[in-house]
Amino acid sequence: MTARILVVDDIPANVRLLEVRLLAEYFEVLTATNGPDAIETCENGKVDVVLLDVMMPDMDGFEVCRRLKSDPATSHIPVVMITALDQVSDRVRGLEAGADDFLTKPVNDLQLMTRVKSLVRLKSLTDELRLRASTTRNIGIEELLSRNFASEDTAPKVLLIDERKSSVERIQKMLRDRADLDVSGDPHAGFFQAAETSYECVMISTAFADFDPLRLCSQLRSLDRTRFVPIILLADEGEEERIIRGLELGINDYLMRPIDQQELTARLRTQVRRKRYNDQLRASVTQTIEMAVTDGLTGLHNRRYLDSHLQTLFDRAVARRRPLSVMITDLDRFKSINDAHGHDGGDEVLREFARRLRKNVRGIDLACRFGGEEFVVVMPDTDGAVAEKVAERIRAEIAQKPFAIGADGKTIEVTVSVGVSSVLKGVDTVAALMKRADLALYEAKSGGRNRVVAKAA
Repeated sequence: MTARILVVDDIPANVRLLEVRLLAEYFEVLTATNGPDAIETCENGKVDVVLLDVMMPDMDGFEVCRRLKSDPATSHIPVVMITALDQVSDRVRGLEAGADDFLTKPVNDLQLMTRVKSLVRLKSLTDELRLRASTTRNIGIEELLSRNFASEDTAPKVLLIDERKSSVERIQKMLRDRADLDVSGDPHAGFFQAAETSYECVMISTAFADFDPLRLCSQLRSLDRTRFVPIILLADEGEEERIIRGLELGINDYLMRPIDQQELTARLRTQVRRKRYNDQLRASVTQTIEMAVTDGLTGLHNRRYLDSHLQTLFDRAVARRRPLSVMITDLDRFKSINDAHGHDGGDEVLREFARRLRKNVRGIDLACRFGGEEFVVVMPDTDGAVAEKVAERIRAEIAQKPFAIGADGKTIEVTVSVGVSSVLKGVDTVAALMKRADLALYEAKSGGRNRVVAKAA
């Protein structure tokens, strides 16, 4: 996982120390020694996470954070405030300013890196949602981004999974009138409750007598319905290793006992704000561009969306020096399917093919119906070798299982040919990338069909 990290500190030695740590983990590091420079870098550069010192002259870290979070152009960038201050009130002040996390010096290396990686994952998701939203100009993205998702107009719906009655009672008291809190004393029941109800945050205690709380975290992250629900771990002193492991598994935040009420409400508010922000982005993308840029038959994006979005993905891959691959698929002898089974039968085949295609690509991949029986998949952060393996997996799945058509469930054999190409280092263009994939597809067709050809150049 790579990302661009901005380190902000007025003491060069501190900057250098963090820079060395981050470079060792293969992050790209930008630096700033004062607040105005940090804000300008965030406005002009592609920053994924900000590590922000609090104690700086002229403009302190709290003010820098407030300004970043109040600007729609930078409000989505995660901010970790790093300081020698160790009072709860200082942490709460940072979280109130909009910080996503607050670390106290000296910072443990593992804790720092797991925090950064966790926030990079969240930023990657937000970036993808923002990118898809901004692809279509008429969805009012700026109005959306300027909304205050930290609003307390509606109390968040929260689930607490904790078997200790005394702990539950304390948290219920702390969150009274601040959250709509449900409680489960059993981790197994809590998992099903989280899956069946739309919660905005799940808090999980580590103090189970005979159950591993990280297994519950892992199960929630693996389930589609709870994959993006924020998880806050409630841990005891001395459980640092468990917390680090939890962050690696995808928990969003943690609190150490004894829990401070102000810190609990501030951290909960931060997680709910980010979830509501991403939920609104998803809703806007879904509701506004669905009809305009979705193929009505298959439910995949259509060529109009591909034409506008591919250039953006291409430019981002080139700017970040990351791989990007494209595959073009074509159903073999599709005309004969239409001739034998009518257009209704052909439509059923196209819908089923799209379903199988979607099942075999990632959520960040862009799958489109290019036209007729041709489909295109754009795969960010994917080199040619991996893309070829994905294409072969798709080809095999299509060939191995017959397609059912008609009310009587009659099945027919269907195969697909696939051409693959990847962005070349140096001078390359979207047109050249697509041309190479098209030539590879032509080779697959002329070479006997039902095969994958990858075009390197």
